[in-house]
Amino acid sequence: MFDPKSIDDIANRLAGAIPPGLSNLKDDLEKSFHAILQGALSKLDLVTREEFEVQKLVLAKTRSKLEDLEKRVAEMEQQLLSKEEMTASVPD
Repeated sequence: MFDPKSIDDIANRLAGAIPPGLSNLKDDLEKSFHAILQGALSKLDLVTREEFEVQKLVLAKTRSKLEDLEKRVAEMEQQLLSKEEMTASVPD
């Protein structure tokens, strides 16, 4: 899901922003930041880059198939219209 190293980096940055007077709390706050970030990000239901790329390929293939089917339907409609016109122009 989300790179643990990135979470560690963000937690370290947040802990590094703590004023010098509270530096004795730095380790505890860093652990808290890490837990909060991990929890919040896990609730986002994110996908990995690999999962995203796979779905992108599936979507591209589906789009291509849909375009092909739309062309086929248009051709069939045109053929049907031509046959109807030919039938209508033939006297009974």
